[in-house]
Amino acid sequence: MVELRGKAQGKSPQPARGGTVAALDIGSSKISCLIAEVTPAKSRQIESTGGNDLRLRGVGHQLSRGVRGGAVVDVDAAERAIRLAVDAAERMAGQTISEVHVNVSGGRPSSKLYVAAEATQTGQVSPRDIERVIANAMAQVDPGRRKVLHATPVQYQLDAARGVKSPLGMYGEKLGVELGVVTVEPAHLHNLMLVIERAHLNAASFVVAPYAAAKSVLAPDEGSLGVTLIDMGGATTSFAIFFEGNLVHADMVALGGQHITNDIARGLSTTIAHAERMKTLWGSALAAQVDERDMVSVPLLGEKGFDAVQQIPKSMLAGIIRPRIEETFELIRDKIEASGLRSFAGRRVVLTGGASQLTGVREVAAQWLDRQVRLGTPEITPGIPDSIANGGFAVAAGLLNHALKPDAQASVPKSENREQLVAGGAGYMRKMGRWIAESL
Repeated sequence: MVELRGKAQGKSPQPARGGTVAALDIGSSKISCLIAEVTPAKSRQIESTGGNDLRLRGVGHQLSRGVRGGAVVDVDAAERAIRLAVDAAERMAGQTISEVHVNVSGGRPSSKLYVAAEATQTGQVSPRDIERVIANAMAQVDPGRRKVLHATPVQYQLDAARGVKSPLGMYGEKLGVELGVVTVEPAHLHNLMLVIERAHLNAASFVVAPYAAAKSVLAPDEGSLGVTLIDMGGATTSFAIFFEGNLVHADMVALGGQHITNDIARGLSTTIAHAERMKTLWGSALAAQVDERDMVSVPLLGEKGFDAVQQIPKSMLAGIIRPRIEETFELIRDKIEASGLRSFAGRRVVLTGGASQLTGVREVAAQWLDRQVRLGTPEITPGIPDSIANGGFAVAAGLLNHALKPDAQASVPKSENREQLVAGGAGYMRKMGRWIAESL
């Protein structure tokens, strides 16, 4: 394991009970910052539900610089982009922030399930029993040169009863657990921390991108019945599998909306800026729905005079977009099959992210994944402008929800080293097990 610097070291994420929370989505196409006010339950309106509420106060987003494929490649450029996005959000909110919840869209996330079992000490499951069985499962984790980002108990088993969600207080002789662990490359987190600290901010938590997006777009029943969420970003497309409301698996493919833009620019010999404009205005993955007679103008790269513009049918644009979309979902389908968790994934897929807004993506996804597919947008909260109520801000909105109610069983403190994690009954595992038991 690795140690990361920052004010949040050694502290597990705590639910926000009042004040202000902030989310920072560091993507390859844009960097977004959202600032929200947490309203305690006693200060809310009678018709509101839940313990706390979020009201969006500030929004800032900036064209991403210094980030490629979800990874920081230019610290100075990334720092400037983060500063600009945060400054815009702070000006709109009328306050400054010092701590942000950050997404992880790179670092080659990898997932694996670990199974462990322990005899209960008294015949009735106690917090100590849960501590011991989770410690046993974590003792099997050998991340090597990787960092554990999430560790989620998928389900418990009590004697012959499988699928136990909350074993605390139940009677049984043997308690088992299936623990889903997500790891990423530590260098990726170090570089994220570096640019965040240079912008005079501290990271309160790191959350893998599709898990963050799920917290803003999934309906409660979807996570319980089994669902695959796919977040289509600028340079990466990440996905997460949920079962019984828990994160089971997370992975990504290195393809996104920018690859489609580059394909258009190369195929039509035009500028990247105009290729992006064409994709946004007329792009479609369904050639059958595009009129062959409907023509668009394409400025040729480097040409001048009368030969500087050519006319092409919109169907030609769809012919360039469709293969890249199909390749993306084919790779995701193969990764889901290779994970061995197809049964957990259910029959439903939720698409989100900026690239998911392209016409026809939903239909192509349904064809390649053989599942019911819907488009997911962030839940509308008081104060959210219509301009960001789309899939492109699902990760940022989900980070706010994570700050409001972090999952005790899903976030591993960043400062714990490997020896602390794998030692059965060690201090960290004792705290984690007690926290999980108290949250059940």
